[in-house]
Amino acid sequence: MKNEAALQTLINQIQTAGGEQFTYNEKAMLDEYRKKSANQSGLAIKILSVAGGFLAIVVFLGFLFVAGIYDSTMGLLVFGIIFIGASVILNKIYDKLITDTLSITAFVLGFILLGLALSKLEVNDNLILIVFIIIAIVSLLIMQSYMLSFIGVLVVNGSLLALIFSNEAYNLIHLHIVCMAVLTTFCFLKEAKMITSSKKLASLYDPVRIGLVFSLLISLLFVGKSGLTLLSANYLWLSSIITIGLILYLIQSVLRVLQIHQLKDKILIYIASVLLLVPTVFAPAVAGAILLILLSFLVNYKTGFVISMVAFIYFISQYYYDLNLTLLVKSGILFSLGILFLLFYVFTHKKLGTDEKV
Repeated sequence: MKNEAALQTLINQIQTAGGEQFTYNEKAMLDEYRKKSANQSGLAIKILSVAGGFLAIVVFLGFLFVAGIYDSTMGLLVFGIIFIGASVILNKIYDKLITDTLSITAFVLGFILLGLALSKLEVNDNLILIVFIIIAIVSLLIMQSYMLSFIGVLVVNGSLLALIFSNEAYNLIHLHIVCMAVLTTFCFLKEAKMITSSKKLASLYDPVRIGLVFSLLISLLFVGKSGLTLLSANYLWLSSIITIGLILYLIQSVLRVLQIHQLKDKILIYIASVLLLVPTVFAPAVAGAILLILLSFLVNYKTGFVISMVAFIYFISQYYYDLNLTLLVKSGILFSLGILFLLFYVFTHKKLGTDEKV
């Protein structure tokens, strides 16, 4: 009830600021809020429900082996289609936490069974992955569930990565990262337009956004940790250049948020940013993590900010470990980056402090 009162206060403030031109359906807004609150649960409950769903998957797969259904290609195909269809229908009809758990179980199990069936039919791997992408996209357009939409985004990204690796076109990972970075940036920056354009898009926005964050980080992992793929070091700069360009584009928005208008201050910040980003030309994973940090900061997305910071620390450590330089040079690079970060912090902190006094 406390949060509902806060919502009511916020609506009244917006109405006062907007005047007579601001119109809204108070009853519909409160009903939607109560409905959403009724289906919310703590993090522990969500983790337990998802864990229970995957445990059910393992048990059911064990049952298929025991019952001999695994030996029936047609049985696997039929069950796979039924489970995917049932998860979509169940999610469409009901909107409760318990049905979400059942939907997740059926959805993932359906993909596993469908993949096994198509493999037994000796269908080309590329075709199987394309089928997965189509099913995931269609499911996204139909479903409104947070977890199922999130899984759908991961399935699309995972299938695209699998297409790249199965065809041994490893250097296409850079094109994939560029597309993911641009799409994620667009999604973050166009948040207001997306959530106000339609009710369906508004309900899909949160799971798709976090799905894009994880998808980009998973993609960056393949270029951020050596040995995972047979990538040529000569092309690492391809994805970094575009990502760095997006970061420099975002800096102007950050400057507006920090209310930095002086031309001299802007030039200094851009110079410091370029110096910070130059070492990441051959470390696209680090540049990608910085991009996500800036995007999360701009829209005040705390979950994305924390995830991005953890990824940034991990990718920096991997970059340091993999760099083919002496320990002294590595230490010098990290020391220089640390000084630049501290100078940037002191500058922005001083600027914000001055603005608050004014």
